[in-house]
Amino acid sequence: MPSHVESSLEAGLVALKRGNYHAAITQLEPIASSQDNAKASLQAQVGLVMAYARSGEVPRAIALCENLIGSDNPQVQDWATRALEHLTKRNKRAKESKQNTTGFVAFEQSNSDSAADATSQQQAQQTVLETNTAISSSNSSQDLETNTAHSPDISSSGFQDTVAEAPVVPANASKTEASSIYWRQAKRAKVWQPLRKPNLIPSRLLAVGTFIALFWVLREILKFVMSLINQILNKLPYLEPLQLLYRDPTSLLLLVLVVLIAASPWLLDWLLANFYGQKPLTKEILHTHSREALRVLQRTSQQYHRPLPKLWILPTLAPMILSYGNLPHTARIVVSQGLLEQLADDEIAAIYALSVGQIERWDLPVMSLLLLVTLPIYSLYQRASMWGNGIKQKIWRWLVIILASLAYGVWCLLTGTALLNSRLRLYDSDRRAAEITGNPNGLIRALLKMSMGVASDIKKQEHTSWQLESLNILTPVSWQQSLSLGSMASQISFNSFLLWENLNPYRQWFTINNSHPLIGDRIARLCQIARHWHLETELHLTSQETLKIKPQSFLLQIAPWLGIPLGFVFAGLIWLVWQSAFALHLLNLKWIYQDWSYVTGCLLIGFSIGTVMRINSFFPDLKPATTQTEEQLPHLLANPSTLPIDSINVRLVGKLLGRRGVSNCLGQDLMLQTSIGLVKLHHLPGLRQSINPQDWIGRQITVTGWFRRGATPWIDIETLQTQNGKTIHSLHPIWSTFLAVAAQAWGAYIFLSS
Repeated sequence: MPSHVESSLEAGLVALKRGNYHAAITQLEPIASSQDNAKASLQAQVGLVMAYARSGEVPRAIALCENLIGSDNPQVQDWATRALEHLTKRNKRAKESKQNTTGFVAFEQSNSDSAADATSQQQAQQTVLETNTAISSSNSSQDLETNTAHSPDISSSGFQDTVAEAPVVPANASKTEASSIYWRQAKRAKVWQPLRKPNLIPSRLLAVGTFIALFWVLREILKFVMSLINQILNKLPYLEPLQLLYRDPTSLLLLVLVVLIAASPWLLDWLLANFYGQKPLTKEILHTHSREALRVLQRTSQQYHRPLPKLWILPTLAPMILSYGNLPHTARIVVSQGLLEQLADDEIAAIYALSVGQIERWDLPVMSLLLLVTLPIYSLYQRASMWGNGIKQKIWRWLVIILASLAYGVWCLLTGTALLNSRLRLYDSDRRAAEITGNPNGLIRALLKMSMGVASDIKKQEHTSWQLESLNILTPVSWQQSLSLGSMASQISFNSFLLWENLNPYRQWFTINNSHPLIGDRIARLCQIARHWHLETELHLTSQETLKIKPQSFLLQIAPWLGIPLGFVFAGLIWLVWQSAFALHLLNLKWIYQDWSYVTGCLLIGFSIGTVMRINSFFPDLKPATTQTEEQLPHLLANPSTLPIDSINVRLVGKLLGRRGVSNCLGQDLMLQTSIGLVKLHHLPGLRQSINPQDWIGRQITVTGWFRRGATPWIDIETLQTQNGKTIHSLHPIWSTFLAVAAQAWGAYIFLSS
């Protein structure tokens, strides 16, 4: 048995013995679903039945018992049969009970009953542990029976009593379309104390910084375009450059942005109505989906003495919600049809409360301005892509491809100015939503269901919709982080999936280019609020200390970027040496600090050296012996200690999803739908590639490459292969090498010519 499997199994069984059932589930689930070691898988499944029963997930315990009945081990068959009998009886009695108003069956026990239950619980745990010991030491069914002859009877009354007293989730618990996912339906607070008010100064400074960054990027783009136009006019015959384009656009741009902020609510109303079919949402319709949501809006409006926000609805099935406006009095809240249909009453209310929390923030006008500026640019990319798909002449098609790529690049650049603000504002909005409703557990369920709904919409449409991507910066859940989390909910528990997002010490570094914070971190904060109000939490996230990962792995991961500050140090040393040589009259090189361009050369050289150091570890040889398949995906995702630099070799089979044609010319929307779930794909093409991945959208393919666990799990493609043998190669190592050589050459040229 591999050491990591053995250690995880031992940790899970120890947690089971100590009564820490949720930690046991987290450790045992990946082993139980693995096909690499049948013996370890059987041990883990036996322990999981006990853990599920005691933690309230009785339907899952029943399903696992039904699987164990088909085991080749007679003892396990007998054990599973008896366990299934008692679980089924208890589940039937719980359904008939009228005490399950909150999703749990309430049991009233006397002190003696509680003591008896504790004793039976210990007996049952010991039984499971000894049974697993017998399984571990046996080599056949006959050996198993011999080794367990002196163990306590697996069907002892201790186990029966324990199973009988397990809380049962009712039959009408919430479920997803793809699979039966049962929710704990953890309670909400009936009376709660206000949370400590946060320091608003950093968030206000960040809002101002976001506006400055947006203004600066827009100004630089405008100056570049003006200069380019004049250069073209200067080269053309009979035409003269426009003197107007030589002027500084700073004052005019600032005035335009101020006007756009003032008119942003009404302009965005018009844009969303024309681009995405936005329509008014009446109070009556909202009331039919969530009475509490309407009460939340009315109560908060009365509290702050302002009118009710204007309510709009988008006709899309992906669950979305966003708020915009220049002041709280002019705010709008836009919700999608899918959100109203897929979330429960209290969950819709929690999401509306989150939007109310965003309306109260100072960054509301800045984020509205960002959406107002980026929507037309994204629409240009969308229209150009659709137009280009119908063009057959190569020269015109290439012109449209360039236009669409430029529009998409500018959209990404402008959106990037608000990434930090977008991440931090959601933490505050979550806290505010919990404080308004007293229902942090409802918000947890809402966020997870929204992720599942987004993943379901992508699978149905077989690509990321225009609405999801263009409005992503203002939505509570990112479509990128929803891909694997939402699509694999039936294959891996939320607790296991979120381990990386809760425990990995370097996780925040991998959200720098993300528009949303890690859902695991957000849920952990909401669970902390729930515990502050003495509530049971919807998810029982592992409360271990942060994992200790060797810093060498992380330093190698960021080696290219680490080379930039080292380049500064190198430039400083050069200046010091040359200054000393000049002072000692050894060399006449005092010109070195009259031309500081050599510093840029040092930075490029440092970046190049870091890239070269990382290439071999980032793109190791793909060896069949170490290649993982889709069955191992849940285990890979549940491992909290991995970093992208670990470069796990994978070979996955599934359907290629993404946009077709010109709209995917940069490979920005490529995903693989496996039997387990969705995984993001990264592709770098060759210069003379006759076939592109978007030509195979909707087809069954085999992907080989390097799996990387980051804020968004993804695969760097090595090859894509169809069933008839056609292959596309992705040139990640080659392009990385080219980038390193180019940076080295450029840096050396600047350094030597300075």
